[in-house]
Amino acid sequence: MQLPASDASRTGADDYLFGRRQAWFAFAMTISLMVVDYVDRQVIVSLFPYLKAEWALSDKQLGALVSVVSLTVALGALPIALFADRAGRVRTIVVMATAWSLATISCMFTRSYGQLVAARAMVGLGEAGYGSVGAALIASHFPARMRGALLAAFFASASIGSVLGVMLGGLIAARWGWQAAFGVVGVPGLLLALLYLKVRDYRTVELTPRLDRATSSPGGVARHIVRALSRSRTMLWVCIGGAAQLIVVSAVWSWLPSFLNRVHGMAPDQAALKAALVVLLGAIGSVVWGALVDRAGRRRPRLKLLVLAALCLLALLVLVAAFGASLLGLAPGAATQFALIGLGGFLMTCSVGPVSAIVIDVVHPGVRATGAAVLALFQNLFGLAAGPLLAGILSDALGLQSALALMPLFGLLAALAFLVAARSYEHDLQRAGEPLAGDDVVAPAQREAHA
Repeated sequence: MQLPASDASRTGADDYLFGRRQAWFAFAMTISLMVVDYVDRQVIVSLFPYLKAEWALSDKQLGALVSVVSLTVALGALPIALFADRAGRVRTIVVMATAWSLATISCMFTRSYGQLVAARAMVGLGEAGYGSVGAALIASHFPARMRGALLAAFFASASIGSVLGVMLGGLIAARWGWQAAFGVVGVPGLLLALLYLKVRDYRTVELTPRLDRATSSPGGVARHIVRALSRSRTMLWVCIGGAAQLIVVSAVWSWLPSFLNRVHGMAPDQAALKAALVVLLGAIGSVVWGALVDRAGRRRPRLKLLVLAALCLLALLVLVAAFGASLLGLAPGAATQFALIGLGGFLMTCSVGPVSAIVIDVVHPGVRATGAAVLALFQNLFGLAAGPLLAGILSDALGLQSALALMPLFGLLAALAFLVAARSYEHDLQRAGEPLAGDDVVAPAQREAHA
């Protein structure tokens, strides 16, 4: 569907698309569903002690229960974002929220590890594409000057959802059993899905003929992704850096309740509450660092990426000290160690909002959801899926504390990737509205947006 000239010009302007009220309603509903999304994802981590005791699972198997969700999210994100960019964001989100909520509820009826893995895979399939489609919807409703901070808040809501998931899982399981936890957290998503029908969608932007053909099939999308990544070095390296930093985040979030239970002897529900506090600090940190990165790039956009690199290195140092000091014979007290873990949790989410804003900055406005889905593919497949599983494998081999001391080293890869991306960001930012090489026609909507 072609975007009318009046709407196209507003899309290009630094203004609200449909007005403040519609924008903030869309933001509130989208962020609420993001919270529920991550409640349903992360509720499993506080149930690890119960599952390990009941089914005698290894840490690798436990980690896979987290990783399988991110794996199916990664596999489904691009097809769903492709569908959403062409058929409508709001209807797609309603279907996704209904699907993942029903899948979460189904987890309470599983009676074996294999059944639970399958149910968790369906949760991820329902959630696939939500982050990228939701980010595109928010980015289109609001002025460009607000996107970095708002997307940081949007993705910070994932931290809030993780806090609630970890906390509620531990509390509900202690009182009614681990199966009940899935049933309780699955219901809110069904209610929010109905309310989301009130959100106003933006009209699909008309593409150039070549870009339209490129995004008409999964195979075409795959080829388009390769071209887009080769065209934009910034996008490629930001995807790598964002994924590497999420390896650190997902490993700490997934295994901290078990670490506190095993190393410090806390009861599972108390360990879940303490771990939830660290996740909450991460949520606060992602908003703080998102605003800081936005401010740093006001005059020189490349400074955003330089600040991100510095924050990743700082998080690495703090987390290695937190988990690795006692392995070196320094033996910090429990209170000191937890304070360092909390500081590391506050720092390690620094990239969550900015990487999404940077990717949206350097892609064509007609395929923002698909562009964000490329980032989601990297983040889920190489970040969120890899972190819990790698930590579980290392834990089986070396012990959980040693595993958590090693995982923050992926922050070094993130910092290096952001430094490389800084070299091309300003150039790619200027080229974002240009057609891909070989496009022979510039869409009318694009001409309006750049008039």
